[in-house]
Amino acid sequence: MGQQIRVMNDALAPARAYGASRRAGTLARMLEPVDPAVENAIAFLRGHLSGILRFDSEHRPIKIIVAPDGHLAASVMVAMIRSVDTTLCLPDEDDESMHLHVTLEQFDENGPKAAFADRWRIYHGDPPDVRWATISIDAARFNGLFIDGEALMRPNALAASEAAICKALNAAHTDLVRTACLTSAEVGMEKPIVVGVDGSGIDVRGAIDIVRLNAPIELHNEADALRALKKVAGRSV
Repeated sequence: MGQQIRVMNDALAPARAYGASRRAGTLARMLEPVDPAVENAIAFLRGHLSGILRFDSEHRPIKIIVAPDGHLAASVMVAMIRSVDTTLCLPDEDDESMHLHVTLEQFDENGPKAAFADRWRIYHGDPPDVRWATISIDAARFNGLFIDGEALMRPNALAASEAAICKALNAAHTDLVRTACLTSAEVGMEKPIVVGVDGSGIDVRGAIDIVRLNAPIELHNEADALRALKKVAGRSV
């Protein structure tokens, strides 16, 4: 039976089946028709890596990263892991924000998922807690729609070359990255550092927070990333 990626309004509109088996994994998801609601939600998620985690009766600030496999990860309190009713709000708890019903699973920062903790530190600096967790998205509410969580956990097709692309951009194109951040997000950065690249954008770390540069073209390699930066910065390609 085909996977159902559900995008429905609050009046319980019918789910749409795209015919790709859940077990087929990443390749099947890549072959599914593009859904604008899902694409908009993914773009919003990747552009908002700070928010509020609601668990039990607590509301605590949290910073996340998107792991290469599409799951989220964060430095967390033990009470967050133990909670059975957890909502991640990005960037806030108002109606305009994204509300994700999530499940946390603790991992050892020295174990197989150590790279997730390392990635978090690269994005955000020193962690506030000593425990770490992967965050699975069960479902999301965004722009008046309910979206199946699996559709939002899209693996990074550039994961194998991401580190090399970041290194190349940081080595030779800092001025271009700085201009792109100022032009796109109106954020001035003295020393911008590219910390992440995926098919739809580039993540840049500044002194205070992460700036997401949405790519005007789909990114497949370093040349595409450089071309996208030039377009965002308003320079000739």
